[in-house]
Amino acid sequence: MKELFQNQKVRKVFRLLRPWLTFLIIFLILKNSGALSSISGFTSSALMKTGAMDIDPDDAKAKTTDEKFDYNFSVKDLDGNTVDFNQFKGKTVFLNLWATWCGPCVAEMPSIESLYGKVDKNKVVFVILNWFEDSKKVSKFISSKKFTFPVYLVNGDVPAQLNVPSIPTTFVIDPNGTINTKKTGTANYDTEKFKQFLEELK
Repeated sequence: MKELFQNQKVRKVFRLLRPWLTFLIIFLILKNSGALSSISGFTSSALMKTGAMDIDPDDAKAKTTDEKFDYNFSVKDLDGNTVDFNQFKGKTVFLNLWATWCGPCVAEMPSIESLYGKVDKNKVVFVILNWFEDSKKVSKFISSKKFTFPVYLVNGDVPAQLNVPSIPTTFVIDPNGTINTKKTGTANYDTEKFKQFLEELK
């Protein structure tokens, strides 16, 4: 081994790789400690305050605007009650996929909470769907943040439409069951334009 590191070519390669190896080690430490999520969430929160992440419904339109949402599945509320998703038919549904470990998800939640407090709940239903976490952990998190929007848990299989590659992902489903909007990544939903968009969907 000593002879190997005395070789000029090997030492040169090692010097070139050392910054990348250092970066990889730091990345793995941050990821395993949960700090990476916190850093990501902090960055997203800071950007949201600038207005740069305000949602624009026109930009977030689903690529297939005539795609119908599959309501044939159930979720559970935080009390463990099974909720048939079919009961949300006929209303606009704001469906957000999230997890407590997801910094960007947590960063956008205050804007969702604020929006929830302003919209006409006779027209718009909020489904804040946690992505495969323990109910006690989710309940504790929601309670600590004092969020009041309805939170649900995955209950078995979900439609293929919800098998997204990353979270947060937010869908807006219109009263006719069409996926009108799909937004992946953090956004500020608490804008007058977006509130009006939700309430006027038909």
